[in-house]
Amino acid sequence: MSGPSRSGPRAARLARYVGLVGAVLLAVAAYLGGALPTAPLGATPASIWRAPDGPATLTCWLAGTVLLVGAWWSVRGGAPSTRWAYVTAGLWALPLLVAPPLGSRDVYSYACQGWTYAQGVDPYAVPVAAAGCPWLDAVAPIWRDTPAPYGPVFVLLAALAVGLGGGLTGTIVALRVIAVAGLLLGALCLPGLARAAGVPVRRAAWLALAGPLVGVHLVAGAHNDAVMLGLLLSGLLLAVRRPGRPSSLLVAGVLLGLAVTVKASAAVVLPFAALAAVRGRPTVRSLARDGGWLAGGSLAALLVSSAVSGLGFGWVGGLTHSGDSEQWTSPPTAVGLVVDYAGALAGRDPQAVPVVRAVALLLLAVVLALLWWRAWRDLRASADPALARPRITLHGAGLALVATVVLSPVFHPWYATWPLVLLALTATRTTWFLLPAAAATFLALPDGTNLARFTKAPGAVAMTALFLSLALLGTLRRRSRPR
Repeated sequence: MSGPSRSGPRAARLARYVGLVGAVLLAVAAYLGGALPTAPLGATPASIWRAPDGPATLTCWLAGTVLLVGAWWSVRGGAPSTRWAYVTAGLWALPLLVAPPLGSRDVYSYACQGWTYAQGVDPYAVPVAAAGCPWLDAVAPIWRDTPAPYGPVFVLLAALAVGLGGGLTGTIVALRVIAVAGLLLGALCLPGLARAAGVPVRRAAWLALAGPLVGVHLVAGAHNDAVMLGLLLSGLLLAVRRPGRPSSLLVAGVLLGLAVTVKASAAVVLPFAALAAVRGRPTVRSLARDGGWLAGGSLAALLVSSAVSGLGFGWVGGLTHSGDSEQWTSPPTAVGLVVDYAGALAGRDPQAVPVVRAVALLLLAVVLALLWWRAWRDLRASADPALARPRITLHGAGLALVATVVLSPVFHPWYATWPLVLLALTATRTTWFLLPAAAATFLALPDGTNLARFTKAPGAVAMTALFLSLALLGTLRRRSRPR
């Protein structure tokens, strides 16, 4: 099911101001009970409600989220104009730009990792607790004794934020400025990518930039995903607009490599970017030639950033700790939890979560290969490869990010922004990915408390049932199609 037709002026005007009210209410919730440095850790929904400002905090959060999600959803068929979409997305972001951190405490982990590096200590070898970060009390306990899971470019940016900000408040402001800069870079690239893919810019900009996950987590939460997405979109734009040109593809590869050195999940896009770099109908020879320039730029970015930072490739080891938390919002984790619950009823302890996660990662590798092969095959079969290339490759990259989000060991709400941005540029049907993105907005309370922690067993059963049902439905629909 696709979104409705282009919104009329009156409906769009109403949606604009309803969403603005929602953003203001969320900012109020952040001031009353957001992820403040002094906020108590280990809170529960009940303990938040019993706090002095608890009822007002949760009421503003719920009402603000409902209004913001509803306003975004109502215009999903396309804003009245591109300018209207950009102005409205910016208007909604303003209250959240000046609010305290909201929905997550990760920004304090960034600050401590940057502080650790600024002190001359390797954040990939020494956790922030052992390094003696002065802001340790603000960091979520689960991340105090684990190494940094981010690439060297982001560690350098975090250290820069510490140097510019001085204290914790200044560092948080600097980190938010860096996140907004990444978001603005992505916003500048969206029109060119949308035109290349043949979709209305007004619709792509609205879906990608006005979504509540962007305001709550990329702006207010200052997540480094914003920087990754900005670099990713700029690299893809260069590859799509200037295929077959060595100098342009080399720069595109550098930008994509820098995205990987912020967050490694960007790496799944690289094979599709290499395919986008080929001018005309792809062949093995042209892919090796044009894709080789892009791959060379990416490799150079990885090597140079690792050398300049002095950290080498220690960040690769830190990735193994990103799945330390076990939450049912990750389908593989949910399946493993259900197996463990069933084993407990039988008096056994299967320890299925790590096994299912490992199987899911193997499945992810297979799915990524199949998605790339399908993009290659579709381009080869296209009557006009030059015209079809941007849409096919960008859509393949978006689906690759969907598979990465679904099959990874852990899922956080802001992860949904990865595929959302690329699918906004290519998908003709939108409900299937907009609905999960809207639902994910409700998972995190203002102080960063994840509701998945308090619905572990029922959530795991529900997610497993949903995952298996969708997998079965997809298999049946595929078999019913004519050859």
